Amino acid sequence: MYNFSPSPEQKEMLEKATAFMEEYVYPNEKHMVPHRGLPQEILKPLQQKVKDMGLWAAHMPKEAGGAGLGLVSLALLSEVVGRSPIGPYIFGSMAPDAGNSEILWHAGTEEQKRKYLYPLVNGDIRSCFAMTEPEVSGSDPRFLQATAVLDGDEWVINAHKWFTTGAVGSSFSIVVAKTDPDASPHKQFSLFIVEHDNPGFEIVREIPVIGDHFTGGHCEVRYTNCRVPKENLLGPRREGFKLAQLRLGTGRITHAMRWIGIAKRSLDLMIGYALKRETRGKRLADYQTIQNFIADSTVEIEAFRLMTLKAAWMMDNGQEARKEISAIKFFGAKVLHNVIDRAIQVHGALGVTGDTPLEGFYREARTARIYDGPDEVHRMVVARSMIKEFEQNMEGDLCAQKY
Repeated sequence: MYNFSPSPEQKEMLEKATAFMEEYVYPNEKHMVPHRGLPQEILKPLQQKVKDMGLWAAHMPKEAGGAGLGLVSLALLSEVVGRSPIGPYIFGSMAPDAGNSEILWHAGTEEQKRKYLYPLVNGDIRSCFAMTEPEVSGSDPRFLQATAVLDGDEWVINAHKWFTTGAVGSSFSIVVAKTDPDASPHKQFSLFIVEHDNPGFEIVREIPVIGDHFTGGHCEVRYTNCRVPKENLLGPRREGFKLAQLRLGTGRITHAMRWIGIAKRSLDLMIGYALKRETRGKRLADYQTIQNFIADSTVEIEAFRLMTLKAAWMMDNGQEARKEISAIKFFGAKVLHNVIDRAIQVHGALGVTGDTPLEGFYREARTARIYDGPDEVHRMVVARSMIKEFEQNMEGDLCAQKY
């Protein structure tokens, strides 16, 4: 039986998080530095307050230093925290650190956890994930060109990566590289931990991109004859793609709920402005076009939200939810863009200035259709899943056989 009401524990969590956002997060957005986030003297005390509330790193189990929430609770919290671009950083749940910590927890050795995971979860260091390459299509990682060759007790990594989010100021990266070129396509790659004081690691440049909310930027990096101890292999050899999925499934849930938070805040701004702005003797809110904007945005957000919570519920109950996660990824990106766009339209010229958060939201929203898989790939996943399901059921479906 479905229950659409938060539990008493979830309700208390959301009330605490909402109050914290109002008191500490929104007022500090003005201090955010493009691609650098909040200054440490502001960020660290706020992070400590979240830790004291027991809501820090909600995506991680308690024994790893997190709050130990299930995916549904994590999704609900992400909806509140995601209303601000600095919220996930203050609550210790922002990618790429969140995804990397999940991989380290599931696949890391005890030494790797001690050295990398616990400082990462605690917020003492930052990390990045190096997968995408400029020479090949990012939508099909089977063609990645990065290599890692075992030479005695060391792996030698050669790779050219880009859109490595958060590289500036991070302590290490998790690198996807080919170790077994003769294996089947999904068994050719492995993961490696590379510390950034390694002489073979280089940040070539911080790529100029649309949007500036991500701390550490989106960087082009090179690993040139980069030697790491063989103990820096993360997880089993040839399991790189499988392990990468650990960060993508949960990450897409939290991305989606964060987008819902942004969309809801944009809707609030739209309604608030429509109620106070007058033209031709009437409030904007009294015009049918604006009411349509509000109605369409409300319904789209609610549909997106329920889809996302269903996917989170399925994963909490041990289901893969691959089709559902792909659906929320491309549908959610569309909803996010639509709602922000309408909010900007209602604000008029004010909406494209930095006097509201809308223009920043809008720039970031465009990339939502690309990262973690472009819309087209996720549509393909959903379509193929539906076709396969139909074919499997068609034999016993008299209606389908009729045509």
